[in-house]
Amino acid sequence: MSLEFIPNRVFYEPGVLDYPLGKTLVQRFQNMGISMSPTTSHNRITGIPGDSAAAAYREAKRALVIGVRRSKTFQSCKPSAHYQLPLVTSCPGMCEYCYLATTLGKKPYVRVYVNLEEILGIASNLIQERLPEITQFEGAATSDPIPVERYTGALKKTIEFFGREQNGRFRFVTKYTDVESLLEARHEGHTRFRFSLNCAEVVQKYEHGTPSPEERIIASGKVLNAEYPLGFIIAPIFRFPGWQEAYRRLLERSADEVVKRAPLGWSSEQLSLEFISHRFTAKAKANILEVFPNSTLPMEEEERKFKYGQFGYGKYVYQPEEIKEMKEFFQEQAKGYFPLAQVEYFI
Repeated sequence: MSLEFIPNRVFYEPGVLDYPLGKTLVQRFQNMGISMSPTTSHNRITGIPGDSAAAAYREAKRALVIGVRRSKTFQSCKPSAHYQLPLVTSCPGMCEYCYLATTLGKKPYVRVYVNLEEILGIASNLIQERLPEITQFEGAATSDPIPVERYTGALKKTIEFFGREQNGRFRFVTKYTDVESLLEARHEGHTRFRFSLNCAEVVQKYEHGTPSPEERIIASGKVLNAEYPLGFIIAPIFRFPGWQEAYRRLLERSADEVVKRAPLGWSSEQLSLEFISHRFTAKAKANILEVFPNSTLPMEEEERKFKYGQFGYGKYVYQPEEIKEMKEFFQEQAKGYFPLAQVEYFI
């Protein structure tokens, strides 16, 4: 099954035509015969059809908005980086549990920004402000940048920008596997290329429109072979009958690929691991059940512990004893399969 992102409709701010990338994108989609509509703002899109929340959501996932990012500030991005780097918003994947259901709502259309030089200029200023410290930027805080890379080339340009920045580092995460255009990028080891992995049971049930775990693992081997710093995010982690064996198999297969594809002199101490247990907010649950009315996601509040998050809203997490068991299990597995890897956190 092809997972290539081809939008059904494209919206664009007239201001994008003042930028070479904007002109190129508008011309390209016109030549493809895709429906094109001007819009006054990339933040307020009307004209996405759908006679139900589920239908509107599906249509939004196939809508592309081309805009100019005008804000001169970047949001913070704890715990993985100092700042978010806004290259893309949303993605065409339809993961039922997606945390962006809290922030992007029921019409999470895909946005790209054409003023890349301006965005990178802001990043450069932030790097200068923190000298001599290293400044980390996260490129996938509210998106998956890979599916639109075939159109924008923004990710490759960003990787090469950070390759030239001695005190800047870039990191992003993806579920997608179209990585070939990035393998020859001059990254200089300054970009950490991370893959979001989950066991087959979870991917098949909840991660609609995304590559299989096996395809992602194979892509991670290509990236590692291109000498990128590599990372795996195992998320979100679910408890279900047989969860330990399912996740053990995932880590075993990942380790096999790493060993097979690692370049000469590579050590697993260059690998980063992040583990995130499933959690949900009340707002996300309401949006999810509108968009996926038959979802079997485990979202029973009475089975979870309520906890306030860093952005001020509450979320439902697994019970403390369950978290403890999961953390110990993944620490043991990480030590067995990736003995020198850096486990950044388990949350």
